[in-house]
Amino acid sequence: MEWRTVVVIVLVVSLCFFIVPIKVGPDKTAENAELFANYVIRYNKSYKDDPVEYKERFERFQKSVQDIEKLNGLRSSQESAYYGLTEFSDLSEDEFLQQTLLPDLPLWGQKHVTASYYHQHSTGSVNRVERATGIPPKFDWRDRGVVGPVVSQENCGACWAFSTVGVAESMYAIKNGTLYSFSVQEMIDCMPDNKGCEGGDICSVLSWLLASKTRIVSESDYPLTLRTDTCRLPKMFATTPAVRVTDFTCDSFVQAEDELLRLLVTHGPVAVAVNAISWQNYLGGIIQYHCDGSFNSLNHAVQIVGYDNAASIPHYIIRNSWGPDFGNKGYIYIAIGKNLCGIANQVASLDVI
Repeated sequence: MEWRTVVVIVLVVSLCFFIVPIKVGPDKTAENAELFANYVIRYNKSYKDDPVEYKERFERFQKSVQDIEKLNGLRSSQESAYYGLTEFSDLSEDEFLQQTLLPDLPLWGQKHVTASYYHQHSTGSVNRVERATGIPPKFDWRDRGVVGPVVSQENCGACWAFSTVGVAESMYAIKNGTLYSFSVQEMIDCMPDNKGCEGGDICSVLSWLLASKTRIVSESDYPLTLRTDTCRLPKMFATTPAVRVTDFTCDSFVQAEDELLRLLVTHGPVAVAVNAISWQNYLGGIIQYHCDGSFNSLNHAVQIVGYDNAASIPHYIIRNSWGPDFGNKGYIYIAIGKNLCGIANQVASLDVI
């Protein structure tokens, strides 16, 4: 046998040994294509008849499917967060950030850390059990009928207004015994030097409301349009109750989350800035991991309406503004104690009349 032939045979046999251990995953393109077709129908996506955009969205969709599988593979218990397809699953992470969240929020928030209404809470070396003394193991303001239904901000980036007005509604109900819907649109249109649906932050709007003594009128007197319009407040005469902010704080509870729990029980729901970039495909369960808590990663505003410290995974109860079909009927659960998603960086509480 010619030596060249022998060499070729040896090489082929050697390659077989190298190739055998390599596991090539199944090509899921066809399966994902069917899944995507159903997804487009379910969410009535506008690009269903545009072949070019359809193809681009399918590529982003496949990346979401991969991310969903990875995140679900990290679950440590039945109570852990789980992920699946949402209305945002056809967006890239950058599109999700730019279209749904507020990438400039840290710039807005930084100016508040030197303000008189800002406090840096710290529990030092006090034992967590001692800090939790005197508050119930779980508490939910929804049980007291002072939290309104989950609403959707749709394509209007005014989470700052939804969360702030939501807390004002709760504080009015706690004080007066009746839950009213107050106007988010008024905040979008009327706050000076504001970007309306293009951005804002909870501490700035509260500072303006307090300094100007502006009343937040009812939703029926100033209905939601979900776009930035000219302020119509001076021309209006309220026919239903209005609420006015008389005091507020905008604090940090990083490494002092048990003090945040105490504030929730003794005062009321709070508005907070969070990092929601990992929520794109969230379906339910308690977020415990992969949710950066740094101040510079904040990009969304929500409400904390309660907590459950007696659960197997102690967690906050978060009222979001992406509609009742997102997450767990519009709610998200975040584990207590590690500043997950930056939940303790910027916490606003308020008093009203």
